[in-house]
Amino acid sequence: MDAVPEDDGRALADAALACAGPARRWLDANGPKLPLPGLDDAEGERVAPHLPPVVDAHVHLFPDAVFDALWRWFGRYGWPIRYKLHAAQVVDFLLQRGVSHLVALHYAHLPGMARVLNEFMADLCRSRPQVTGLATVLPGEPGARQVLEDAFAEGLKGVKLHCHVQCLGPDAPEMHEVYAACSAANLPLVMHAGREPASPAYRCDPYALCSADRVERVLRDYPRLRLCVPHLGADEFDAYQALLERFDNLWLDTTMAVADYFPVPTPVGLLAARPDRVLYGTDFPNLPYAWDRELGKLAALKLSEESQARLLGANARALFGIAAPRPQ
Repeated sequence: MDAVPEDDGRALADAALACAGPARRWLDANGPKLPLPGLDDAEGERVAPHLPPVVDAHVHLFPDAVFDALWRWFGRYGWPIRYKLHAAQVVDFLLQRGVSHLVALHYAHLPGMARVLNEFMADLCRSRPQVTGLATVLPGEPGARQVLEDAFAEGLKGVKLHCHVQCLGPDAPEMHEVYAACSAANLPLVMHAGREPASPAYRCDPYALCSADRVERVLRDYPRLRLCVPHLGADEFDAYQALLERFDNLWLDTTMAVADYFPVPTPVGLLAARPDRVLYGTDFPNLPYAWDRELGKLAALKLSEESQARLLGANARALFGIAAPRPQ
């Protein structure tokens, strides 16, 4: 299908601009100067041979114009993007380095964009069986439920939402038809519902929208919804560990929370609390450091062989319905 026009891609990224509230956070007006620096750390040539089959459960794939617009935004308000690779290049890069499967995510900032993005993702997944793609929608836009049902019919295997850039909290009324659609289809939802990373350039304040308490209400109200919160629920690690221990319909992914890039220690206790409910993910290609930095950090934790296999691949395969890798 045709790529998203450049003007639409720029509008998609520019919708995330304007200052947020004054709450103290990792990235705010009183903290480190933005953009944050990139790291010149060494990168590996391939996934280490002693590791189990790796699924990267948090990879971003967008049409070229949207990627270009998002990278301009990151360059001003986030961090330098080390790997400015477009969608097909992203897939090739990770597979050639030994990642066995990718879960591909995207998100819509404006009404009417979700269908275009979902069609792009479905087309890509049909040509690349090593990619499991998720749909997106802007909650509350006209026909949101139908947008998702059409995307599921095209083979997309869940939904991605981003509370920060869509400016909707987990308990917003607009969210309910998304939760209902995922529950009815028995497909997972990946939702950036933690407060961090929270750029002050968002047009809403993530600290006013997001909290573990609000996510708990969703888990209670929709017990059939399989919900994955990225970044280990940053920055409320203790609260999300407590939720993991109480709710079997919650998963977390590690994206950027174990890289020692932000000024917080790795929440090792959370990783060990429910080894069947944590997924490895990276945010590739939108990274300021080496593609395998988090793999190295996780390997250094010396988790048990079973826990490591679950975290690096088996949990993602179970959540997203990905077939086991064929023996080499």
